[in-house]
Amino acid sequence: MSEQSGRVTADEVRDALYTVIDPEVGMNIVDLGLVYGVEVSANKLHVDLTMTTPACPMGEMILDDAQQALGALVPDGVEIELNLVWDPPWTPDKMSEYARDHFGWS
Repeated sequence: MSEQSGRVTADEVRDALYTVIDPEVGMNIVDLGLVYGVEVSANKLHVDLTMTTPACPMGEMILDDAQQALGALVPDGVEIELNLVWDPPWTPDKMSEYARDHFGWS
């Protein structure tokens, strides 16, 4: 948490989301490129997420895990808003270099 503002930073949010694993592929949602955006204000944390496909059977579990990870990060009274988006559609080019290497897609 930033000492100056007393609130979490976008980097801290991403760090927390590194703990959220897509169980189908065994990789965190940040390296998979599923985190599209993070906005932090004094009383709200807004995160845009996607899934690799709209038919992802683990979508609800991933959202629940993200909610828990972020809930442990933000102070009481800060609203956490997870927004599931489909545009732009996820593609493998959104993955980090680490994830592409891991899957042999370099």
